[in-house]
Amino acid sequence: MLYNSIGIIADDTRRAQKTLGALVRHYGYANLASGKKAKPDLIIALGGDGFMLHSLHSYMEKNIPIYGMNCGTVGFLMNEYNLHGLPARIEKAKAAHIHPLKMRARTVAGKTIELLAINEVSVLRETRQAARIRIKIDGAVRMKEVVCDGILVATPAGSTAYNLSAGGPIVPLDSQLLPLTPISPFRPRRWKGALLPHEAVVKFEILEAKKRPVSAVADFIEVRDVASVEVREDRSRKITLLFDSEHALEERIIREQFTG
Repeated sequence: MLYNSIGIIADDTRRAQKTLGALVRHYGYANLASGKKAKPDLIIALGGDGFMLHSLHSYMEKNIPIYGMNCGTVGFLMNEYNLHGLPARIEKAKAAHIHPLKMRARTVAGKTIELLAINEVSVLRETRQAARIRIKIDGAVRMKEVVCDGILVATPAGSTAYNLSAGGPIVPLDSQLLPLTPISPFRPRRWKGALLPHEAVVKFEILEAKKRPVSAVADFIEVRDVASVEVREDRSRKITLLFDSEHALEERIIREQFTG
């Protein structure tokens, strides 16, 4: 696909800012932080996975494809750092489409807060006491009580992030599955979580919410002292990431499963 207008956003790190300057000088791309009004049909994001996650949230409603270039550490959501032949790489890039999760949290005080998550929605204990959580799937109680540090629902793209660190499975992008993964479960000890169909509606009811306070986190945005949390996939929104053809996101997710 031919992109007529390309804009750049960059992390505050020295490497990302240096790369930003080089791309502006060499290719004439627009620096979106310059204050000038620009409506690009493609955005290049310079940084690491954390910066990419913030960028996806910032531009989610604009429906603009984003091509990331790794100027950070891990860079799972980014392409290789290389300034040479960038226009050709972008033209050949493959698109990966991600649907975010919608979190609807109700606090102990009765306030309802809705947020979107690209990687995962997690509920986490706030104090030294373990959380006690009831799990409902599509209105049916599937687990009366889980005693744990927390529990999360991940997108396929987010299955390689916190979900994987918590012992959850990696799932392919086109699997139409959502991993449900407990975090340090105490009871039941042997429960490892579940794989849910993407249209499932997950509800966490916090037992003893005042005595054992729990927070809900959509990626990096936290809601404190929740009484219940509902999570579902939001198919009305579609995020488009571009990856170099030889390192598509689907291939990275498969390769990650064979990494020691």
